[in-house]
Amino acid sequence: MKQVTHSVTLETDKCIGCINCIKKCPTEAIRVRNGKATIMSDRCIDCGECIRVCPQHAKKAVYDPMCEMDRFKYKVALPAPTLYGQFKFAQDVDYVLAALLDIGFDDVYEVALAAQTISDHTAEVLPEAKKILRDPLISSACPAIIKLISIRFPELVDNVMKVIAPVELAAIAARREAQEKTGLPPEDIGVFFISPCPAKVTALKYPLTYDKPVVDGVLSMKEVYGKLIAALDKIDEPPRLSTAGFRGIGWASSGGESRAMGEELFIAVDGIQNVVKVLDEVETQKLHHVQFIELNACPGGCVGGCLTVENPYVARTRITRLSKMVKPELDKNGVDPLKVAASEVMWSNTLEYQPIMMLDADRGTAMRMMSEIEKTAATLPGLDCGSCGAPSCHALAEDIVMGIAQEGDCVFKLRERMQALFDEMMKVQAYMPPTFGVRSAETEEETAEKDLEEEKNTGTAGAAGTAGMTGSAETAEDAEAEAGSEGSNGANGSEGADPEK
Repeated sequence: MKQVTHSVTLETDKCIGCINCIKKCPTEAIRVRNGKATIMSDRCIDCGECIRVCPQHAKKAVYDPMCEMDRFKYKVALPAPTLYGQFKFAQDVDYVLAALLDIGFDDVYEVALAAQTISDHTAEVLPEAKKILRDPLISSACPAIIKLISIRFPELVDNVMKVIAPVELAAIAARREAQEKTGLPPEDIGVFFISPCPAKVTALKYPLTYDKPVVDGVLSMKEVYGKLIAALDKIDEPPRLSTAGFRGIGWASSGGESRAMGEELFIAVDGIQNVVKVLDEVETQKLHHVQFIELNACPGGCVGGCLTVENPYVARTRITRLSKMVKPELDKNGVDPLKVAASEVMWSNTLEYQPIMMLDADRGTAMRMMSEIEKTAATLPGLDCGSCGAPSCHALAEDIVMGIAQEGDCVFKLRERMQALFDEMMKVQAYMPPTFGVRSAETEEETAEKDLEEEKNTGTAGAAGTAGMTGSAETAEDAEAEAGSEGSNGANGSEGADPEK
């Protein structure tokens, strides 16, 4: 089988770049580039939210095929309690367990039984844990939540209970029990979990809080469901196989873990978006008077996992009905303490903050980049429309500073640039010579005004010249007339003097 580090994968051929997934991812792990979505592996928590919302079914979960069972001489099934709520006609849990034996498993070990042990252990250590860990304490049952906290909420790492998940405890106990029954070595015993979600597939194959995988394979509940339906039709009266009570089976639904512990001051939150809101409140110390928080990434709890078949609300109702049918004394059952030591119930590795969102290893450089991100984000429209391929304007600003996007990816900024370019082209056109383009209206008006002014100036000068010439002619005529008059007067005077003489 091809090894992967994540169960959630992308089928590029089916993706049309519709951006539905980028808006729902709680860690902003998805971008759309060149018309196709891409998943940033270091940010993905395998919550399956993108699988749930993708209309093209381009996202899918990778898991082990059932043929992997053939590699082992003895095969043990670990059914999650969610499996019991998938079948309409299953009268009780024993029908489902018997059907698992019918499809090829040699034994069945209920995860619900391990859940009861985890509940008892958590209730026992809770008072002491409150003195050591931060308040409120956070359940460690959902692997998607654990990964989310380690990536996005580093301040809450110390709030998480250091207890392994029920499926891990069930796997350890089931293998040891099978060894006692068969005498086979561990490598000949195959332990397979039937998972309702991709986060558990990834967590069991690539564990964060313990050294190595404790299961040999993780099967999809959807794939197993088809084979179980056929097997259930052949079962008339199943043998008594179930060992888990109401408390363990109730873990399938949100709130089941807290009720199994008997904790009163708790809240149970389901749905990844709701979980993020609550963790924000815890981190900012706005959530008070709560001692324990049960968090499930899937809506409704594990019954809402994207590898399930039935509607989560219908499945939850069925599980409630089935859990009421089990014998009350089964609630007292748990994993044989001789099979698993108390120390093995605790994590072997410490949960650590994973700085995958760190901008740079150098603090000074990172601070400068952060300042640049904020400046860039301030220039963006703040609509978080996703048209750029990033989930938000701030995410786009981060991508720009990181060098994996550019400002023009924002359609609004691109429109502004195009408008500015158009305005500049209009200005350039206004100053082009007539031989290269049509003059603008503004240029023609300016030319007309200049021509008119020149005409006015020319007319004024002509009139002045004509007036000057007319004045000169009149002066000459007057002078000539005056001279003639004087000559006549002189002649008359001489003639008058002669007679006197």
